[in-house]
Amino acid sequence: QVQLVESGGGLVQAGGSLRLSCAASGSIFGINDMGWYRQHPGKQRDMVATITGGGRTNYADSVKGRFTISRDNAKNTVYLQMSSLKPEDTAVYYCNLKQGYVFGTYDYWGQGTQVTVSS
Repeated sequence: QVQLVESGGGLVQAGGSLRLSCAASGSIFGINDMGWYRQHPGKQRDMVATITGGGRTNYADSVKGRFTISRDNAKNTVYLQMSSLKPEDTAVYYCNLKQGYVFGTYDYWGQGTQVTVSS
């Protein structure tokens, strides 16, 4: 089992910044792809940013140039630096880790952290 613990969410004014952190622990094998997803009320969970074990990143178009994903492999931690925040960034943000097993890849999720951007 893998546990993901997120922190850093909160309330911020439009134009402000927040940094999310996600610490992974438990039975982690190798250096896995990790990422951040978000879910608006009544909507599906969407990808925000992902980072491979080798450090290759991918971003949703809506956050390119404003958000930066990074990782510290020694700490099994992934970060999301969010800048120039907009009210539409308000959502619950979830950390994701893709763990490879013999039978395939399994997605682990954190409990979610609320980000609220006021106008």
